This record gives sequence, C-alpha cells and structure tokens, in this order.
Amino acid sequence: MRNYKQTADLNIIILNYNGQFWLKKLLPSLKKNYLSKSKYKVEVTIVDNASTDDSIKVLQRNFKWVTILESGRNGGFAFGNNVAIKKNEARYLMLLNSDTEFLDASQSNLDEIIDYLDQHKEVAVASPRIELGDGDLDPACHRGEPTPFASFSYIIGLEKIFPKTKLFGSYHQSYKNLQEIHQIDACSGAAMIVRNNAVKKVGLLDENFFMYAEDLDWCKRFRDSGYQIVFYPKIKIIHYKNKSGIKSSNKKTAMMTRQHFYKTMLQYYDKHYLDKYPKFFRNLVKYFVLIKTDGR
Repeated sequence: MRNYKQTADLNIIILNYNGQFWLKKLLPSLKKNYLSKSKYKVEVTIVDNASTDDSIKVLQRNFKWVTILESGRNGGFAFGNNVAIKKNEARYLMLLNSDTEFLDASQSNLDEIIDYLDQHKEVAVASPRIELGDGDLDPACHRGEPTPFASFSYIIGLEKIFPKTKLFGSYHQSYKNLQEIHQIDACSGAAMIVRNNAVKKVGLLDENFFMYAEDLDWCKRFRDSGYQIVFYPKIKIIHYKNKSGIKSSNKKTAMMTRQHFYKTMLQYYDKHYLDKYPKFFRNLVKYFVLIKTDGR
C-alpha cells in the first residue's frame, strides 16, 4: 500500500463499499480520459469502508497508481470521505462516486473547472453536469435549498407540473438555464469539486448523516460562510445512479434506498429548520415523509 501523498492540485476521493464491479469500470475511464491528459498534478485516493468483496485486492493488483485508505468500518458516506479529507493538502478535492464514468477528454476535462475556480475565489464548490446512463441530467447535481415549501412542492409533484416556475421549481432550480454556468444552492456528492482552504474554514462533512443530505448540508454551510456553489455544465460525468455498492438494483434495495432518502430529509429539517417553525409543523413534515417512505 502506498503512502498517502499530501501535495497536489486536485485529489479525487472515491469512497468504496463492495464496489469493485464499478471501480473496474470507473478507474480505466478516469485514467484514460482525464489523468493521462491533465496539465495539473492529480492524485486519486480510494477510501474503503470495510468492503467484503475483495475490492482492496483488486485495487492493489490492477490499479497500483491509486492511494488506498482503509477506514476500518462502514461508517457511511460522510465518515468515509472525511477519512481522506482530514489528511488532504491538495488545493482542490473532488468527491466522486464509484458508480461514475469519465467520457472522452473534451467532455470530462476537469482542468477546465480547476481553471474556473482559480479565477473565481468566491466559489467554494463546483459541480460538473452529471448525466444518468440514458443521458438525462441527474437532478441531484442541480439543487436548490430544500426549504419546507420547496420540499413540499417537490413531494406532492408541483415541481414536475411547473418546472420552469421559480415558485414551484425551486427544489431542483429547474427554472434556470442548464446550458450556462451559474450559481446553485447545492450539488451532489456523486461528483463535486471543493476548494480545500474553504473546507478548512467550514469543516468536514457532517457524519450524523449516514447517507444522503450530507452534501446538501455541506453546501449550505459553505453558502452560510459566504461562498458560492456553481453548476458547470460544459464538463460532463456519467452516473449509474444507486448502484455504487451492487451490480444491479432490486425492488427491496430500491425501497430501502427510497426510505432512507426521505427519512434523511426529516433529519436535515431538524438540523436547519426545527427552531424556525412552530412545533406542529414538524409533524406535518414527518407526515409527508412517512407517505413517501411507505411508497404511496
């Protein structure tokens, strides 16, 4: 196992939990389509959250150019990424899911985002355009602040009916021009580039969030500290969503993922909005969360 390097322009952090199937897809595309052509010093760190699928052996045998950190337990997304973030002195960090893939250099050239961040010191976080396997936008990379009203509009389907209106489309800010670089409230931890000196001011990911919402929470904390979050659509990355730990989804896994997502929304509400609304309002939020977790 290599020693962890601490100087780079960009350190790409990939959290792994039983994801060797996806790592074998991601890492060759990352090296061929970006690392081999980058003008910057870029390092790749893989944090393994106690996988049981021989991921580490596969990495040590086939991808000797990555740095491996073993977290010792499956403590969740924030916990695992923090293992690498704590040790990192790169100028920029990138959180990257294992179930992603880099396109040819003209489409997935992260150097372009680094250049942009070097010129815009007020920006702490930048997201590329994350596309699903069918080419559609992964809406999680283009998020608004999930205020109670924005979340309500999303849950009951008003955003889907009126996506181009600011009033009802604020959950994913779908009213904005997706072809232009612009500010957003939050993006997805599946692929986000973060200014490291801003991390040192704002702090690590909140490990109270096991999975989901830790990226929203981080973005909110960056914004509250005066930084901007930017959507950079000229650069694209593919995300085979909800498959980072498994080869294929099944109904039981999909339901568990759905339940965890909506329960985490309530956890986010408790952290950021509980003291701003009357107590009965939380019961209303919980009611809608329960409806969604029941699959209705």
